[in-house]
Amino acid sequence: MLAPSAPALFNVLWIQSGGCGGCTMSMLCAEAPDLATTLESANIRFLWHPTLSEETGAEAVALFEQVLDGTLRLDALCVEGAMLRGPKDTGCFHILAGTGVPTIEWVRRLAAVAENVVAVGTCAAYGGVTAAGANPTDACGLQYDGRREGGALGAAFRSRSGLPVINVAGCPTHPNWVTETLMLLAAGLLGADDLDVYRRPRFYADHLVHHGCPRNEYYEYKASAEKMSDLGCMMEHLGCLGTQAHADCNTRLWNGEGSCTRGGYACINCTAPEFEEPGHAFVETPKIAGFPIGLPTDMPKAWFVALSSLAKAATPERLRLNATSDHVVRPPAVRDIKRR
Repeated sequence: MLAPSAPALFNVLWIQSGGCGGCTMSMLCAEAPDLATTLESANIRFLWHPTLSEETGAEAVALFEQVLDGTLRLDALCVEGAMLRGPKDTGCFHILAGTGVPTIEWVRRLAAVAENVVAVGTCAAYGGVTAAGANPTDACGLQYDGRREGGALGAAFRSRSGLPVINVAGCPTHPNWVTETLMLLAAGLLGADDLDVYRRPRFYADHLVHHGCPRNEYYEYKASAEKMSDLGCMMEHLGCLGTQAHADCNTRLWNGEGSCTRGGYACINCTAPEFEEPGHAFVETPKIAGFPIGLPTDMPKAWFVALSSLAKAATPERLRLNATSDHVVRPPAVRDIKRR
C-alpha cells in the first residue's frame, strides 16, 4: 500500500520596498503559536524573506530567476512597503541591490507569475506614510494610489488566481492578519467575495476598532477625555477614529493584551487609504458647531446629535468624574442584588 504523499508546500516570496519594515517586525511577534509553528502547520514555506533568509546577493537573485522561469512555483508574492516610482517613473530611487533593476520592476515581473499577490501593510496597499506630504519618491501602493485604483500594477491587474492584489492593510499589520491571509490562500478559501471595497480581507476588515474597546461605556454616555491619559472616550476631543476604523484590534489583541486605545492613544484608522493625511493633528477632533465631522460608521448626523444630547444628560456622575482623570476616582457602586 502506498504511503500518502505529503501535501504540497505553499511557496511565498517576500519583497520589501519603501517602508520601515514594521510589518515584518510585527509578524515576528506572532504568538500562540509562534510564526514558524504557524507557517509549518499550514505547509507555508518562505522561499525568501529579506530578514529571515540566509540567501543574499547573487543567491537571492538566482532564486528570483528560478521563480520567473517556472522552476520554482510562486503561490504568493508578498510585498511590504510602498512602490517608489520616482524619479520620473524610472523607479531608480530604489534599485534592488546588485541587480541594476528597480525594485518596482522586479515586483511587476514576479507579480506576473504569482498565483496570488499580497500587499502587506498600508504602504504596500495604498502608499501609506511613505507617500505622505510632498511624496518626493512618487510612492504608491501595488494597486492603489491612495484611494484611487491604479498604483504600480494598474487597476486591471489580476494574479493567476484571478484575484486583484489582496490588501492586508495596517500600520503595522497584526501578525495574525498576515498569517491567516496566507493560510486561507493556501487552503483555497479566500476569494473575491472575501475582500471588502478596498480589497482588505473581510475576516478582520468587517469589524470596527470600536468593537471591544474598554472605553465603550464612556462613549455611550459621551463622557469624553479632555487630555492624553484621561480615561474617557477619545472620540470627541482627541481624534479617535475607532468608530470608523475597519479592524478587529480590540477583539484580536496585540501581544496578547494591547491595542492603541487600550494603551491610551487614539485610533488613527491606519488600515484606511490616506490615513496618513487626515488634514489635522492626529490627536485633534475637527468639529462643526461643536459636533465631530467624522461620525461613527453607519450613523446619520441627526441621530448622532440627538443621541449625544440625551447621553450627556444621562451621564452617571461616576463616568463624568472618571472620564477626565488618569485613574478611577469613583468606582462603580456595590449593589446588593438580593435586596429589593
